[in-house]
Amino acid sequence: MISPDAARNVVGIIGNVISFGLFLSPVPTFWRICKRKDVEEFKADPYLATLLNCMLWVFYGLPIVHPNSILVVTINGVGLVVEGIYLIIFFLYSPNKKRLRMLAVLGVEAVFMVAVVLGVLMGAHTHEKRSMIVGILCVFFGSLMYFSPLTIMGKVVRTKSVEYMPFFLSLVSFLNGVCWTAYALIRFDLYITIPNGLGALFGAMQLILYACYYKSTPKKQKPKDVEMPPAASAVPGNTVGSGGNVSVTVER
Repeated sequence: MISPDAARNVVGIIGNVISFGLFLSPVPTFWRICKRKDVEEFKADPYLATLLNCMLWVFYGLPIVHPNSILVVTINGVGLVVEGIYLIIFFLYSPNKKRLRMLAVLGVEAVFMVAVVLGVLMGAHTHEKRSMIVGILCVFFGSLMYFSPLTIMGKVVRTKSVEYMPFFLSLVSFLNGVCWTAYALIRFDLYITIPNGLGALFGAMQLILYACYYKSTPKKQKPKDVEMPPAASAVPGNTVGSGGNVSVTVER
């Protein structure tokens, strides 16, 4: 019979694969930015928020904070690199005003992370205390990002159309939430369970809305570029979609 640790590792590896796919979901947006050499009306906010979330989860998963969480570190380490690339592209093609704002936010995030790391390592001397402090921060910031899908879900109900809520993105977000919730429950981890449980719940709600309003969605007219809201990043604790704005072509 498979041991709990082995099962947890298998589920965590699957979660890494799904989360990596979600991290790549904004690629069409950045391909468009590179081609047009302009960020247009896109905003850096979701990517800056996801970057902070990834930093917090990487710190949480380190052995000095929460042992036996290497799979949390790996996917969020990948997330840091991916979000960093997105932000570099965004910086290159942004006007000076947006660049200065990005630098200001990155500076605040850097100071915040330094304060968190120093405060936790110097002020908390057991794994339990360190896990609790960093875990609460992860849950707080991760859960805040879950409110973004409510906007698009409300739009689906108002318009009785799912054209702005791609099925595949909703499905993968749901699977991501379920996968990381299972990972957290095998060796119970409250701080991973809460945000990913929310992710699974919101993902399920999106799928239910899709089933309810798919038939009433307007059918093929002109292709149109639409922009998904910053749905969550693909990290344990952030599973609502992409962690950024996703450009989707919809047939209207």
